[in-house]
Amino acid sequence: MRLAKVIGTLVATIKDPELQGAKLLVIQPLDGQHRPSGKPMVSIDAVGAGVGELVFWCRGKESSFPFSPREVPTDCTITGIVDRVNVEYDIGSRNR
Repeated sequence: MRLAKVIGTLVATIKDPELQGAKLLVIQPLDGQHRPSGKPMVSIDAVGAGVGELVFWCRGKESSFPFSPREVPTDCTITGIVDRVNVEYDIGSRNR
């Protein structure tokens, strides 16, 4: 799982029937120092996140697991809302 910040919402009036009722959010992936890393992505929200929140997310086949037994066509899902991040060392340093 990776960290991201929710930066927007997406509304699609026509979509796959399995996505009906799903909240779609735009997330900005973050690096270890919480700086933007890569391009923003559209994600399905499985936990009730909102714009401005720090979240963790997953990609690939595992991103559909929170919706089981439904088969939701997704490649990116928000799976948690982050309350706090504690780092005990400089994660940017490779010398430790």
